[in-house]
Amino acid sequence: MSQHAVLDPATHRDLRVRMEPGADLGDQVMSCIAVPNEFRQVQADFPILFHKNQETGAFNAVALFGFENGENLFLENGKWNAGYRPLALSIQPFLIGRSRDEDGVAQVHIDMEHVRIDDAEGVRVFDESGQATPYLEDVAEKLGRLDAGYRASEGFFAALKRWDLLEPFTLEVTLNDGAKRSLVGFHILNEDRIRGLDGAALGELHAAGYLMPIFMALASLSHITDLVARKNAREAHA
Repeated sequence: MSQHAVLDPATHRDLRVRMEPGADLGDQVMSCIAVPNEFRQVQADFPILFHKNQETGAFNAVALFGFENGENLFLENGKWNAGYRPLALSIQPFLIGRSRDEDGVAQVHIDMEHVRIDDAEGVRVFDESGQATPYLEDVAEKLGRLDAGYRASEGFFAALKRWDLLEPFTLEVTLNDGAKRSLVGFHILNEDRIRGLDGAALGELHAAGYLMPIFMALASLSHITDLVARKNAREAHA
């Protein structure tokens, strides 16, 4: 159960957080949220898929780590086996908080019940004088990027919807041992529709800064083959 609190040096002077990857530290997940302003980094390692909320119809993007719930093929023996760690994972247990006024000043919040909080083994958040440590400064920068990405996502997904650029995606994988794994409930970008956009549409997407994340998401799909190879290797050593 979460227990969010505004981070401040008086209350949290001695707070420590474990930074290393770990299955028991919240990293044993099939996917995590990715925002368009990090697609360039995400696509270097992970497939970028899109998930639709069936109640609201809203979309979000995810970096895919595995083929089933609780599977992360990039987490091996306590090591993160990829060049990039998506923002939504790397900022845990911190988050951005605001007042009821969405345009209010952003604050750094922390989930005091998160498993990464460990006063014995963790890295300090504040130094002895109550100043932010380099670790906290790095987290704050990442929180800012993630918050900016969330805010920009609404326009990005509205553009994808306007030009009907998303399509349902189902994948069935046959592993080397004959076992089958299915990936359902996701969407991907329709490359043919993107190719068919006229100059006006492409110009609008470019002016809004959306063409780059679109191309990055398309390029990321080549990593599905890599993910299958990781799955086969994992099963072979199971």
